[in-house]
Parts: sequence; structure tokens; C-alpha cells
Amino acid sequence: MYYTDCPLSLPSPFHQLSLSAPSFSLLPTLSLSLSVYVCMCVFSPSPECRDLIGSGSDRKPNALVQVAVIDPREQYLVSHACTEIVEGSRDPLFLTGVTFPPEYPASPETLVKLTVYDVRDKARDNVSKPLRGEGSSFLGSVTFSVSDLLRSKDDQLTLNLRSSDGVLAVGTVLVSRVNMGEMEEGDMDHITADVQQAQKVRACVCVCVRPSCSKAQRYLEFIPINLHTQRMRVTCPRQTDAFYDVITVGAPAAHFQGFKGGGLQRLLSRHEAEKKSTAYQCIYYSPEHTAKAQEVLHSVGHLQPLISGLADQLLQAAQQHSMAGLREALKNLAGKTEQFVHALKDELVKSALLALHAAQPGYGHSHQDHPSPSQRGQQEDGQAPLKRQDSIPCHKEYDEEEWDRVWADVAKSLNCVIAMVDKLQEQEPINNNQEQPIPKQVLADVITSHNPEGDWREQLCPLVVRLKECVAEVVVRARRAMTFVLLQEAACSIPQGLFLKQRRDVVFSQALAALACGFVMRLYAGMEDKGFLRQLHLVGLVAQFESLLSTYSEEIGMLEDMEVGISDLHRVAFKITLAKTDNPCDLQPVVIGRRDHYTVEVPLPQLAFQTLPHEIKEGKALQVYPVLFNVGINEQQTIADRFGDISLQERINQRNFEILDSYYKSLSLPCFQTQTDLKDLLETLGQNVVTKKRKNVEILWLAGTICRRLNGIRFTSCKSAKDRTSMSVTLEQCALLRDEHQLNKDYFIRALDCMRREGCRIENVQKNIKCRKYAFNMLQLMAFPKIYRPPEGTYGKVDS
Repeated sequence: MYYTDCPLSLPSPFHQLSLSAPSFSLLPTLSLSLSVYVCMCVFSPSPECRDLIGSGSDRKPNALVQVAVIDPREQYLVSHACTEIVEGSRDPLFLTGVTFPPEYPASPETLVKLTVYDVRDKARDNVSKPLRGEGSSFLGSVTFSVSDLLRSKDDQLTLNLRSSDGVLAVGTVLVSRVNMGEMEEGDMDHITADVQQAQKVRACVCVCVRPSCSKAQRYLEFIPINLHTQRMRVTCPRQTDAFYDVITVGAPAAHFQGFKGGGLQRLLSRHEAEKKSTAYQCIYYSPEHTAKAQEVLHSVGHLQPLISGLADQLLQAAQQHSMAGLREALKNLAGKTEQFVHALKDELVKSALLALHAAQPGYGHSHQDHPSPSQRGQQEDGQAPLKRQDSIPCHKEYDEEEWDRVWADVAKSLNCVIAMVDKLQEQEPINNNQEQPIPKQVLADVITSHNPEGDWREQLCPLVVRLKECVAEVVVRARRAMTFVLLQEAACSIPQGLFLKQRRDVVFSQALAALACGFVMRLYAGMEDKGFLRQLHLVGLVAQFESLLSTYSEEIGMLEDMEVGISDLHRVAFKITLAKTDNPCDLQPVVIGRRDHYTVEVPLPQLAFQTLPHEIKEGKALQVYPVLFNVGINEQQTIADRFGDISLQERINQRNFEILDSYYKSLSLPCFQTQTDLKDLLETLGQNVVTKKRKNVEILWLAGTICRRLNGIRFTSCKSAKDRTSMSVTLEQCALLRDEHQLNKDYFIRALDCMRREGCRIENVQKNIKCRKYAFNMLQLMAFPKIYRPPEGTYGKVDS
């Protein structure tokens, strides 16, 4: 079995080299690599290796293999990379992979030198570059060329590991090649061009990355922090290749604005409470009311012109004496009008009209039985009370039933139009082609009618005009009422409301960018899965965010921001469109809409678009169901568990479990109903979210497993998606290898340490802070669950 771990955005069309340093033969090959640009060199087991001799007579060596590259044109040796240390074994198995990036262009003449050391001082910082006398001792080396490997039988080379004098054989090295795509020896000429293209892609990707050290930069606050994608590919000769995508992103939060007063969840609750107080001279409307007001405004603005256009089509069909056209136009007109009436069937419109009338100057003035305090003072002083200015009218009492009448007039007008069309149809003679006798009564009605057949339009026109007038009157009143609601919300919100809206936009923007990235990745990965595509347009996808934030200090504010931002993603839908061209610029997702609803349009190349189900190609909105689960694991969470408040975490997990469970119950697809273990996983997760247990990371494991079983999109986050996130991602990948690909449990921890020491995650750290160290110290790690602790030498005090 071969495992590769690479940035998903980069092409990987080249060979993978699997180099077996001194190792043993009891397990299938497990190889770990960083990324794929040109080729990969990965250490794997060799059945030829036995009895590696250590530096002491009885002592078993702590083996490490250093890889160096020799450019035959330049004739100098470049130390490139090394494996992990395998302690106390004469038959060590190396799991760490080594990547040759574009600065080492592949050619048949390229030489690779493997040097084996016995590391005596593991604590030294220069273990990655061992030299004789500096904490390690030389055991042996071997050199081979790329051309030797390309021409080898069965894509393998068996080489002898030699002592420093080149005489004594101290072991055997098996070098093998694993294809990462089909490529023949003659294709070597194309490597240079492919490498240049890979470099261009990598440069394009890196420009868009917001590193974790830029959290406090305001001009970047709408951009997600350290958004990173990678794909794990598992290859086994006897099984189909498997792929697992990983998306990590820093917690969507307003890092620049800070968390002194808490995050969005707390700030919004406080703001709503303040708006209800008497300190505000306005009418309080809840967020649900303002959302409904926006929905009503959108509906009437959209439906009124449609109704008007359909009414004109009805008159045109009447003028053409087309009964079929008349019935079709009436059907469409009736449908849109009923939709219009239903949109306004809400008590909010009626109550807002009354509130608007009461808020106008002069309302109720003539009904005052008692003068105001100022008027009484004027009367006591012998002064006549001041009169209102003539420009302010005194309104009559509002008729609360008026809106019901105006609203009902639309339906009545439509019924009149329907009745007239029915009458015209009764007057229409039967088609001559049917050769049936025409009833005498029908002929008599047609002849005696005071309106001849040519006056269909004249009979319908007054009724249609009346319908338009009723619709227009309703629209005017509804717009006034709903605008009044929004103005009240705005009046109560200034200036704090504007600040909160801007903060919410910042958080939502970061979450939306991550979601769009994940959706596109999941879509491309499932293009050939008909069951997935059917699920996509029938139900939608779950988007599960895993968070490792603590519920202490400023991370509480981050979690409160993140909770609101993830929840707001329910307003997002996706739509698949046909790209204009296959140019990468024309394949970028586009966001359209407004705050109450967004649509992300995802263009696909023509060949991919044609394979989609009809419903998706027709532009059906594809829904996502965002859920968030959080379990803090660091030393701050220890403080919160013992002395603080963890109710926020408990509420988030319980609420989002209900959303996930509801989504599962909405799935009626057979492929999910037959998975009894999926139901069991959900029940176990439900039990865990209500269990009082400190740092219950099983919640995260269960939620992640359920999400993958449901074909969902997975995200992992912490403050910067760099340190704690790396521990979680590598643990998840090793668990997948163990559970799905029979990774021997005896090598689970070894593989886990290798992924954390070498691989995409430590490269991600380097990309963010220009240092290959996780930002942990020993005291912090003592509070971590053991399975989340990195290996020695990979962490330290750094500026993150």
C-alpha cells in the first residue's frame, strides 16, 4: 500500500519513486510523501535487508536515511531530505517520504545518494542534516541514477549498502517506482515543460494565501486565514485507489476587530436586548421580522412585473381569438397572482401598516381626552395652548380592516377574469373539424350576444386593468409597510448595528470562501458518482466544520463569531453553469445575491457539464446544510473545564447534532437507508454531545466519520489552522488508513509521527511562518490528549 499526501491544486502526472532503505518485509509498503511536482521518492520496506550493524557491538542502531541529489552537469552533492528516526532496530521500517520539487529537474542522468546514519543524540536540532561526529555515526551509503530505475525490471532496483571504504556490504536497499499516472520512458522530454507549468500553478495558488501571521491586518480581514487543500491518495496493487480530500482554514472570525466584548453571538444577543429597551425611540422588530420584510419586498418586486406581462399576454391572446392561447395565458397569470397573494398573507404587513399610521405626526391628536403636561402648564399660566402647524394633518382613526379588503380585491379581480374567460369559452363554437352538430342554444347565444365575437379583448380589458390596479395598490401599501419595518430596524441599529453588520459580513465572507472551495472540490471528486449527483440535487450536501477552539479568553469570541458565520451559510445555495470556455479564468465561482440569500454559480467545462443530471443542468438550486462541532483540546480548555464555562461548546454541539440528525432523516435514498452502522454512529454521537466529559474528542471523530459516510464536505479549523489543526488532520488520515486500508495497529503511531514530521502539514507551517516548527511548548502539550501531541523536535516557541 502506498500513501501520498499532496496539495490538491498542483498537477501530479509524473512517476513516484519508492526507495526502500534498510527495512523488513512483514508488512505491505506504506509510503508517505509531501507533494507531487515532478516525482516522489518514498522509503518502503525491502525483504532483502537484515542485520543492520550499529555503532556499538551490542547496541541496536537508531537508523535514519539521508537523501542527497547529484547533478551530473554541475558535479556537486546537494543534501536534500531525510527520513524519520527508527529507534533500536536492526531491521528498521521507514515511513517518511521525500519529495523532489521543481528546483531538482528530473533527467535520466540525475544521481540519488542514500546515506544511513545511526543517530545517538535525537534532541539535536540538526538531526535532519546528520554529520559524522555530531550526534550520529555513518553506517553506509549507496548511489543510483534515475535512468537505472527507469530501465529496471519490474520497476525495481536491488542495491547493496556499502561502508565508507566501499568494500563492506552492510545491508540491502530496494528501490522501486510507483506510477502516479501513465508515463513512458520517452515522456521524459516533457518533464521540463510540465515542471514549468506546475510552478506556474503553484505560484498562482500561493499568491492567494492569507498566512496566519496576517490575522491583524485589516485590509485582509474578508479573506479566510490559511485556507489549505490537500488530497490523500492510497494506492494498493490489489485494490482500487482511494482519495481523501482535506480542507483546513483558520476560524472564520473578525480577528482584526478583536474579541474584547465577545464574539458575534454574544454581541448580537446584547444588541437585541438593548433594542427592546425604552432607550430607543423606535419600534422593535426581531431579526425574523426584518428578514420577512426583505422577503416580502423581494417577492412583490419580482412578481408585479410578471403579473403585468402575463396580463398583457392574456389580452393579446384575446385579440387573436385563440382560445388555447387564452387558457394558457390565464393559467400562468392565475399561478403568479396566487403566489403574489400568498406572499402577502402575513400578519407582519397588517401590523406594520397600523404602526406606520400610528407613527405619523398628528395621529390620535383629536382623540386626546387630556392635554399634555406642557399644554396644562400653558393653561395654568393663562396662555392658550400652541396649535399644530397646518402642514401636519390630523389623521382620522385607522381602519384595521382596510388592508384585508385591499388584499382580497386582488383575488376577487382574478376571479372575475377567470369567469370572463370561462364565459368566452362557452360562447366559442365547436371546432368544425370535429364534424359534430352545434347545439341550437349555443348558436342562439352567439347570435344574440350584444358583443360580437371580435370583442373578446374589449370584454376582458376592463377586468384585466382592474386586476393590475389592485396589484399596484397592494404593492404600494406593502412596500410602505415593509420599508417602515426595515427603517425601524436601521434606526435602532445605528451606530452599533452597522458595526455588527460589518463584523458579520467579515466572518461570513471567510466562511463562504471556504465553503465554495470545498463544494467545488467535492463536486469534481464526485462527477462520476451517479448516487452522489442524485443526492446533490434531491437533498443537498452537509458541510461539517470541525473546530478545536477553546472556550476560554479570546477564543470564546472566535467561537462565537464562527458559530454565527457557519450558521449564516444556510442562506447559500449553489448553481452549476456551463463555462464560456475551458480557460481557468472562466471556471472561477461567482457569488450573486444579497444578504438574505446568496447563490454561488460554479461554471464547469462543457464535457463535465454534459455528464450532469438534467435537473442540475437546468439550474436547480443545490442546498448545503452547515454544521459545526467544537471540542477544545489545549491548556486553555483545561482551565475552562475546571474553572470556567463550557456551556457555549455544549450548546453548539447539541444544536448542530439536531441539524445533522434532521438531515440524515431527510435522506430517502436507498444507499443510506441500508447503512445500519450510520444510524448507530448518529446515536452514539447524540449520546456524546450530552455527556459531561472533558475534551471529548470522540465527538469530532464521530462527526467526521458521519460526514464522510454522507458524502459531505469536511473542514477542520483552529485559530490559524496551522498547529492544532495539523494534529487533527494527520490523526484523521492515519485513522482512515487503519480503518479503511488495514494499516497495522503496531505502526499507527509511527505513521502518525511521520505525517506530522514530514508532509503537507509541516509544509503548511513553513508556508505560514517561514519556520518548520509547530507553535507548542512542553507545558501546553501536557494538557493535550496524547494522540494530539506532535513528535519531539517538531515544535517550539515561534511567532505564529
